[in-house]
Amino acid sequence: MVAAGVHRPGPLKQQNKAHKGGKHSGSSQRRAGGRVPVKAQPRRRLRDLSRVDRRHQALQLRRQRKEAVLAEKRSLGSRDGPPHLVVLVPLHSRAAAHDPLRLLQSQDSAVVHVGEGRARGFALLCPRLKQRWRFVTAQAGDLHAVLDLAKVADSLLFILDPTDGWDSAGEHCLSCLFAQGLPSYALAVPGCTDLPPKKRIDAKKKLTKAIEKRFPEAKLFPLNTEQESSLLLRHLATQKQRHLAFRDRRAHLLAYAAEFVPGQESDLVGTLKVSGFVQGQTLDVNSLVHIVGHGDFQMSQVDAPPDPLSLNPRVVKGQKRSQDMEVQDGSVNGTDEMEEDVKVLMKADPSKQESLQSEVVPDPMEGEQTWPTEEELQEAEDCLKANRRVVKVPKGTSKYQAAWIVDDGEEGSEKDDDEYDNIDDDMMEEAVSQEGESSEEEEEPADEECETMTIPESLRDDQYDEKVEEDEQMLERYKQERMDEMFPDEVDTPRDVPARVRFQKYRGLKSFRTSPWDPKENLPRDYARIFQFQDFSRTRKNLFRQIEKDEMEGALVGWYVTLHVCNVPVSVMESFKEGKPLVLFSLLPHEQKMSVLNFLVRRHPSNSDPVKAKEELIFHCGFRRFRASPLFSQHTSADKHKLERFLRLDAALVVTVYAPITFPPASVLLFKQRSNGMHDLIATGSLLSVDPDRIVIKRLVLSGHPFKIFTKMAVVRYMFFNREDVMWFKPVELRTKWGRRGHIKEPLGTHGHMKCHFDGQLKSQDTVLLNLYKRVFPKWTYDPHVPEPVPWVRSESTLPVQEVEME
Repeated sequence: MVAAGVHRPGPLKQQNKAHKGGKHSGSSQRRAGGRVPVKAQPRRRLRDLSRVDRRHQALQLRRQRKEAVLAEKRSLGSRDGPPHLVVLVPLHSRAAAHDPLRLLQSQDSAVVHVGEGRARGFALLCPRLKQRWRFVTAQAGDLHAVLDLAKVADSLLFILDPTDGWDSAGEHCLSCLFAQGLPSYALAVPGCTDLPPKKRIDAKKKLTKAIEKRFPEAKLFPLNTEQESSLLLRHLATQKQRHLAFRDRRAHLLAYAAEFVPGQESDLVGTLKVSGFVQGQTLDVNSLVHIVGHGDFQMSQVDAPPDPLSLNPRVVKGQKRSQDMEVQDGSVNGTDEMEEDVKVLMKADPSKQESLQSEVVPDPMEGEQTWPTEEELQEAEDCLKANRRVVKVPKGTSKYQAAWIVDDGEEGSEKDDDEYDNIDDDMMEEAVSQEGESSEEEEEPADEECETMTIPESLRDDQYDEKVEEDEQMLERYKQERMDEMFPDEVDTPRDVPARVRFQKYRGLKSFRTSPWDPKENLPRDYARIFQFQDFSRTRKNLFRQIEKDEMEGALVGWYVTLHVCNVPVSVMESFKEGKPLVLFSLLPHEQKMSVLNFLVRRHPSNSDPVKAKEELIFHCGFRRFRASPLFSQHTSADKHKLERFLRLDAALVVTVYAPITFPPASVLLFKQRSNGMHDLIATGSLLSVDPDRIVIKRLVLSGHPFKIFTKMAVVRYMFFNREDVMWFKPVELRTKWGRRGHIKEPLGTHGHMKCHFDGQLKSQDTVLLNLYKRVFPKWTYDPHVPEPVPWVRSESTLPVQEVEME
C-alpha cells in the first residue's frame, strides 16, 4: 500500500490563458496572439527539497559550523594566530597569583619570555605543541584594570581561595564581569596542600557547592603541581571560546610594548607607538582608534616589526638567538624589538582618514528668517508707539539713558519675572515642597539650637561629621523616593506664583498614549550639536554586512604590528609604565560622533540606595567609559515615554544621555561614586538604541479635593487659588484616583473654587487630579575622563554567607 503524499506541481504545470478584457488591455497582449510566456520557477519551489536533499543540506551546514569552530580553536595560539591571552584574576586577598604563575612557567619543552614591559605577566611558547600563551595578571582591587583586560582576554583564569572561595571584593568583581560579558573562563584553586588532609575533602565540597550558582557546570582545577598545571593549560587550549559581540566586530589589541615620541610643539603631547597582536577584525590605518580610558585618536601609519613571540625565531645578523629552552628577558618598553627590521605596512591617506569631529558646529544664521516686509515693519513701529511711556528724567538725559529708567511699580514685577525664568523646574518643585513642609519661622529656632548645643569630645571628629551629613542627605532622598511612590508626580500648587505662570511650559493631553507629539518641536540648542541617522538600523545592518564579508583592508588578525597614534597625551604612557593595561579598539564609522543614546537597564540587587534623575553616574558602555547625568524613563512600545524621577528597584527603565555613537549590541554598567572614591554598581543592562527622537515626557499632577458633591457635579477646591488659573486650565480633562473622568465647567468666586462635571458621582474620600505634560531633554554633562576608583574594601566571609548573598 502506497502512502498518500502531498502533490507538488512542477514547473511545467499547465497554465490556462487569462481572461481577455477587451482590446483596451494593451497592444502588447494583442501582439502576443494568445501565447503564454514560459512560467518562471519561483523561489519557493527551490526551497521545496526532498527529504534526502534536506538531510544532505543539514549535514553540510553542521560540518561547516564544526569546521569553523575547529579552525578558530586551531588558530588561537598557533603560529598564524595571536597568542592565547589568559588573564589571571585573584578573587580573594589570600589567593595570590605568583604561585600559579611559577607553576605555569615551569612547563617542559617550553620557552618562557618574562617581563613584557612593566605589565605583570609573561609569555609561554611551546614549539613541540605549536602553542603560545600570554599570561597577564590583573592587579587585585583595580576594577578598571580587571574590566579592561576582560574586554580583550581570550580566557579568564579565576584564582580562588581553597576555604572561602572569594571575598566581598571578589563578589563585586564577579558581578561587574558577568554584567559586562564573560569570555571563556576556568577556575583554579592553588594551595590545597596547605590544608590538613582531613579538611581537604570538606573544603572541596563546600567550594563546589558555592560555585554552583555563579558558575554552573564549571570544574575546579587544583593547581599545586606541574602535572596539574599541564592539565589546566590543555583545558584552556581546547575549551570552546565564548564570543563578546562588541569586540568581535572591532579590531582590538592589548599593548605588548609602547614608546612615546614627544611632539615638536610640546613635550606633553606626541606620537605613541603601540605594539601588539591584532585581534577581532582587520585593522585599517584610516580608521580611528579608541584608547580605553583616554579617548579617540588618529593613526599615521602601521609598521610590522618582527614577532617577539614567534614559535620559530629566526637568527638575525649580529645577534644569535639561543634555540635551547631558556628564560628570555624582554626590554622595559619593547623598543629593541620595535627598532630591528621594521617594515611599514601602510600609511594613512588624508582623503580617506576618519575625522575626529565629534560635534556639529551650529550655524547661528541657519534659522534666521527672510527680511521683513513693509507691513511687518509698520506693524512693529505702531506697537512701539503704543508701548511708549512718559517718565520724568533729569535735564540733559538722552533717550538711551531714559530707556534704562524703570518705574517703581515695574521694578518688582520685572525682577520676579527674571527670577522665575532663570530657576529650573526641578529647583522650583523642591523649593515649593520645602516651603510646604516648614516655614522660615520654624527654621530659625533649629539653627539657634544647633549653634548652642554642646558636643562631646568623642563626636568632634571631622570625618564623623561628614558621615552624619551624608546620612541626612541619604535620609532626605529616601523620603523623596517614598513620597514619589505614594503620590507619583504630584506637586503642590504654589501660592505665591500663578499656576498659569509656574506651569506655562506644560500642556494637557487628551490621551497620553494616542495624542500626537511632534518630535521636532521646541528642540534645545544642544540638539544642534549632535548627529542623527536617517535610518539607524539600516546603517547598522550595512556596516555589519561589510564586516562579515571581510571587505576591509589592513592588518590581518594575528599580525604583530606597531601603531603610530597621533596627538596622544604623555599621561597615557605614564599610566602604561605604572603597570596598568593599555587597550586599544578600532572605531566603526560614525562612532566618534555625539548623539543621544538610550540604555535599557535594571537595578543590581547588591545596591538599593535611591538614585535620582540627573545625578552624575559613571557609564561603562562596551569599550567606553564616561560620566554623564542621565534621564530615566519607562520602557514601553508607545511613541511617548513617561519620565521617572528615581531609578526603580522593581522595573527595567531606559536611561538617556548624550554620548558618542555606539552600534549595539553592547553591554552597559552604571556606577555611582561615593564620597570616599569607591564605585558602587547600581544597574546593568545593554544599549537599546541611538535615537534623538525618542520622546521623554515629564508629568505633573495637580490635586484638588471635592468640597460639595452632587449627582454628577462637584465643587472642587485647593487645586487653584485664583479665578484666572481656573479659566486657563479649563480645557484640560480631569480624572480622579477612583477612575472618574470629567472637566471644569466654570470658576466659583475668586479663590480658586470651581464647578466640575464628571461621568459619575464622586466619593467624599476621592481626589481630583489634573495631568500636565512637558518634554524633557538630558543635560550635556558628558565627560570622558573617569577617575580611578578606590580599591574595594575586602571583608572575609564564610561560604554559607556567600550563598545567601548570591541568591
